[in-house]
Formats: sequence, structure tokens, C-alpha cells
Amino acid sequence: MTNNQNYLAVIKVVGVGGGGVNAVNRMIELGLRGVEFVAINTDAQALLLSDADVKLDVGRELTRGLGAGADPEVGRRAAEDHAEEIEEALAGADMVFVTAGEGGGTGTGGAPVVARIAKAIGALTIGVVTKPFSFEGKRRQSQAERGVDALKNEVDTLIVVPNDRLLEISDRGISIMEAFQTADQVLLAGVQGITDLITTPGLINLDFADVKSVMQGAGSALMGIGSARGADRAIKAAELAVASPLLEASIDGAHGVLLSIQGGSNLGIFEINDAAKLVQEAVHPEANIIFGAVIDDTLGDEVRVTVIAAGFDGGEPHQQQHRDGRRTNFVESASPASTAAVAVATANALAGTNLTAPVLTGAVASGQGNGGSSNASNPDPGTGSQEWAAVADVTTLTQTTEMDHGYDEDDNDLDIPDFLK
Repeated sequence: MTNNQNYLAVIKVVGVGGGGVNAVNRMIELGLRGVEFVAINTDAQALLLSDADVKLDVGRELTRGLGAGADPEVGRRAAEDHAEEIEEALAGADMVFVTAGEGGGTGTGGAPVVARIAKAIGALTIGVVTKPFSFEGKRRQSQAERGVDALKNEVDTLIVVPNDRLLEISDRGISIMEAFQTADQVLLAGVQGITDLITTPGLINLDFADVKSVMQGAGSALMGIGSARGADRAIKAAELAVASPLLEASIDGAHGVLLSIQGGSNLGIFEINDAAKLVQEAVHPEANIIFGAVIDDTLGDEVRVTVIAAGFDGGEPHQQQHRDGRRTNFVESASPASTAAVAVATANALAGTNLTAPVLTGAVASGQGNGGSSNASNPDPGTGSQEWAAVADVTTLTQTTEMDHGYDEDDNDLDIPDFLK
């Protein structure tokens, strides 16, 4: 007699190179659960500092453990030389996330090799990478573009987050260390937005099959994050996610969407319906939308929405339309406040990412989270915090203001930083 058993999906997160390993370390620090961590690097000293379950020092003969010297070719050869060890580390995985900071040596050259091995063993393979800040130089940016193109050919789905976009959700006084930590937080959000739909007790294989139906062979993907409080909070959070500064292109035309909504126990069914409807209207009419909701009372009055859109016609999302060479994916207003709303709400969503509350696909789950980063605060809505007051003021504007895809001539008179234009 055959015993039918359900098994938990095996998910492995692989950090490749310095940026990838740093991101993995951040995920471990913040308590991302239900996954196994693998760190791969040519820098033996940096690898020693990782708490990953498996650590692979690749290119030992090639680099003597001293790193790839920002040469992607060295990174590629190092990974290929240790392909058997990488395959052994990935064995048994149903899903593999390959995360890296594009532009360097090991991550740029090694990530496509790791992804190729992951797909060869039958795992759903998802790349989640960052592109370098402009100040890191043209050479690194050029290498990053080539690395993204190479990785795109080896994964089922690729999420790319340009670090320059993080400037739009950061205070001008942010330190360089905090900036790179924010980049790690974005990579965490991308991974968690998918794994939370799978790593919950129950019909895990069904959940995995649903996620796989969206992500397998989907090509490029986009990720948006929004957060709001007060009246119409859910729909405002959804608007902010759809217009997120993290999006390089429009989610219009996406055939597959992972949608996660988080809120307190007072989160209403009509709020969820309105938010989901807004996202549904922004993507392809026949899109396969996988929905998850989290009930977490530590959020208070806040609602967070994460959208991961994939499966675009032609494999690529439609680029945002520009007018006068300016970006067009922000909420319009008579002042820069509404543009700041998208940035502030996205930053708040990242800073307070819930890491422990489970998500049920197509249902509402209940859980308690740790509130994310140990450095992040989750002020009570009644404390009068300036940060949360700013969100409240701006969301009032977005309630009564139409979405506009451009800037008026009067915008030249506004004190808007160049990188926000």
C-alpha cells in the first residue's frame, strides 16, 4: 500500500559574490524562515563572516581565496571549476533564489553559472539582483548590464532592482552603509514576497504549484512595495506599490502577479477587494493573480502591499513613458509631497518588513511578526511621529488627486531633486 504524503517545498537562497553574500547575511539576521541559505564567494575571508548553512569557497586554485578582482570572467571560471560542489549544495531544491550585486566579479560572472546548475536539477530558478549606484562608475555599470543579460538567459524569472532608485526612498542624510543595507532589504523583500506564499504549513505543494505557474519561464519581473494608514489605506498602499520608485517599467500587460497584503486584525474584506481590484486593473485582463493576505496586529493601522509582476508579452515589461525626458510613475500633486509619499511609504514598507507572519495563498492568515530590522521602529499611529504624520498628510492628497503620467511646466519651479525628476 502506498502512503501519500505532502512534503514541504525545499527553497534555497544562494548569495553569489560579496553583494549576494551580504544580502544573505541580512536575510539571516532579520529571521527569514523556511529557506536554506548558501553563500558562494571567491573571497575566503568575507565568506568566513557568513552564517549561511552552506559556504562554498570557489576558485580556490584560481584566486587563492583573494577574490575575483571585479573581473566577471574570473567569477565565471571560479564557479565553473566548482560546479560539482555547487550542484551538491543545491541538490533537492524545488526553488532556488540566486541573489547577487551585479557589476563586480564573482556575482556578475558566477550567478549565471549557479542559475544554470539550479535549472539543470529541475528547480524553479529566480534571480533577484541589484544594479550598482551611479557613483560606482561606468565600468561597473557596464559589467552589470552584461551580467543581467547573461543571468536572464539562465533563470525562470529575474527581478532587477537598480540601486539608484533607492535614492528616491532615502533621506539625503543617509550614510553609504545605510544605503547598501537598504539595497539588501530590497532583495529580502523580493525573496520574502515569494517565499511567504509557500512556507506556510498545510497544502504547501499546492501553493508552490500556484507560484510556479506564475514564475516558471516568466522572464523579467517587476517588484513594487506600498504602505499606508488611515482612510482608504489599502487602496492607497496598492496605488503606491503600482507606482513604486523601485519599478523601472510599468506593470501594465503582466500575465502573472504575486500579490501580498498585510494588515492588522481590523483589515476589512472590502479593503482587500479594493486593493486587489486596483492591481488587477493595472495588469493584463487575463492575468493569473496569486493572492496572499497576512493578519499581523503589530502593524496597527498600517496596510502594506507587495506586488511582483511577471509574464510580459515579448518577455519584457513596457518601459515607462516619458515626457520631456522625465520619469512618469509618480502621483501628481501641486507640490512635491505626493512624489515624496511614494518614497516615504516604500521606505516604511521596507524598514518594517514582516518576517515571521505566515501567508496563505488566496486566504487570510494570522501571525505575529518581529517588525523587521532591529534598527527599524514601528511607531504607534497615535504617537504623533513626524514620519507617520508625513504619510498621513500625503495619503490624504492621493485620495483626492488623479494619477497623472507626467509633470507640468510649473514643476520647474518646484524644489525637486534631480534624481526625482
